[in-house]
Amino acid sequence: MFNDIGPLELVTIVVLAVLVFGPDKLPKLIQDVTRTIRKIREFSEGAKQDIRAELGPEFKDFEFEDLNPKAFIRKQLDNDELGLKEIRNGFDLKKEMAEVTDVVNGRDTDSSSSSASSSSSAGAGAGSSGGRIDMTKGPEDPGKDERPPFDADAT
Repeated sequence: MFNDIGPLELVTIVVLAVLVFGPDKLPKLIQDVTRTIRKIREFSEGAKQDIRAELGPEFKDFEFEDLNPKAFIRKQLDNDELGLKEIRNGFDLKKEMAEVTDVVNGRDTDSSSSSASSSSSAGAGAGSSGGRIDMTKGPEDPGKDERPPFDADAT
């Protein structure tokens, strides 16, 4: 239940409990807390049994842990009735992202250089690169060095 509490933290909690409640009231408090936790567990187990009884015999192997989305996905991936492992193994996200960053940074990869050479040899036009946009170039503006007129009333 308390798997993430270390020994030093446990000692600190005990020392604080003794200081706050006193050594004479602490045993009664521990009994009350354990009794409350026991009642909560019994109540939750009873509720689980009632829900299982209401669902019927087709859900006799139903586990409430399956309602946790992470556990559900993990169980479905392990089951692999849909062939998800084959899809996951066929898709290499790191390779795809590396190709995209190479294209954006202007570096040629093997696949992009071959497609670029085939599109340039086709003579598609002066400004086109086979449907690709060259992100390394700035916008083509003939009056790029001209500044807009200054309007003193607008500022």
